[in-house]
Amino acid sequence: MEYLVEDLKRVEHQLTIATTTHDDMPSELLSQLISAGGKRIRPGFCVTSSKACSLNGAPATFEAVLGATAVELVHMGSLYHDDVMDEATTRRSVASVNAKWGNLRAILAGDYLLGKASEIAASLGAEVAKLLATTITQLCEGQILEQSNLYNTNRTEEQYERSIAGKTAALLATSCRIGAMVNRLPAHVADSLESFGYSYGMAFQVIDDILDVVATQDELGKPSGNDIAEGVYTLPVIKALQDVTVGSSLRTLLNFSVNAETQRKAREQSKARELILSTKSIQESHSVARVWADKSQVSLSKLPATPATAVLEQAADHLIDRINTTSAI
Repeated sequence: MEYLVEDLKRVEHQLTIATTTHDDMPSELLSQLISAGGKRIRPGFCVTSSKACSLNGAPATFEAVLGATAVELVHMGSLYHDDVMDEATTRRSVASVNAKWGNLRAILAGDYLLGKASEIAASLGAEVAKLLATTITQLCEGQILEQSNLYNTNRTEEQYERSIAGKTAALLATSCRIGAMVNRLPAHVADSLESFGYSYGMAFQVIDDILDVVATQDELGKPSGNDIAEGVYTLPVIKALQDVTVGSSLRTLLNFSVNAETQRKAREQSKARELILSTKSIQESHSVARVWADKSQVSLSKLPATPATAVLEQAADHLIDRINTTSAI
């Protein structure tokens, strides 16, 4: 998007600075996912939110660029850790850090990125540092909630939503709020931006979880079906387990998968996927995503009409389009 191109180039430059060390090996390790690219949704939301009250297209302030860099470093650090826990071999169509350098280095690299993000946030003031620290805690809480429900066929929708609120929505909400904070925007504007980011994040994660069930590895850029394989029963699975026709059979398959050998587990996962797709769970999960997407648009309606808020509206519209597209898969 033209409006963000130059600002995001500045963010990329700061990400390079943050991940460059005196030694080549650590630098390559730290920059692996950054150099692989990505949508840069979180930094994009941060710099755009910082200009929510601006009627011109002036570049983002340096403080907003630093805030955007900090939130992206948190995101990257969490991905390094996620791939270790998931035993993932690819990320964004390239080798994952843990697959290339091992779990220990991947964990340390993730820790480094979180530390660097905290250092940058501290340079922006105590309130920004506190908010980012709270968000990192929420990320961990969301992951702990997920881990505590592995292979739990009784996982509830409320437990699922609490988990994705921490894992995904919290950082997107914080990205928007930090943008508002560094430019000292009015409190009601910051609140609406934060609410937009949170609702967007909830919808975004529900769609990702649907895609893990219905999409191919080529479409995802990472292994598909990984959630079921790892015992992470997301919204489509939870809803399918409630189906009166196949719920009992699906529960039996998923319970067996806990200790099944690899070949048997793969067969059971394939059968489980077929059962899930035979229910209305995918359509019902899309409905949940639409509710959150609608909430994100309501939050934006409370903001002033500026070039920046128009960009956020386009992001919300794109989210709706993504929901509609995945509905057809």
